[in-house]
Amino acid sequence: MSAESVTSILVLLIGFAVAGALASGYQLLTARPASFNIFGDGTRPAAVAQVPFLVFAAPFIIMRNTLMGCRIERGNFVPAMIATVLAGFWSLMSGTVVVMALQALRPLFL
Repeated sequence: MSAESVTSILVLLIGFAVAGALASGYQLLTARPASFNIFGDGTRPAAVAQVPFLVFAAPFIIMRNTLMGCRIERGNFVPAMIATVLAGFWSLMSGTVVVMALQALRPLFL
């Protein structure tokens, strides 16, 4: 396995971990699970702050909704596969942003 492959897997896992931590923290604070429907009517100024949250928590929300949908509708393999690939790619991209931010902040703590 090449070094680039290992790095990509680690970034993917970091993306999923950050997504899970954000969604779990949201559920802890609000006593309801995070979803794409947290905007309400979208007119509040808080809606602007919710966009970055959803960008990083989306892989967890997608996978949770996919797993719940698979339990309800048995035998739907293709939509579950598409949602898994989408969540994985999204996690890879958000994990890349997290790793780059940590690398940029590293000189501040050394």
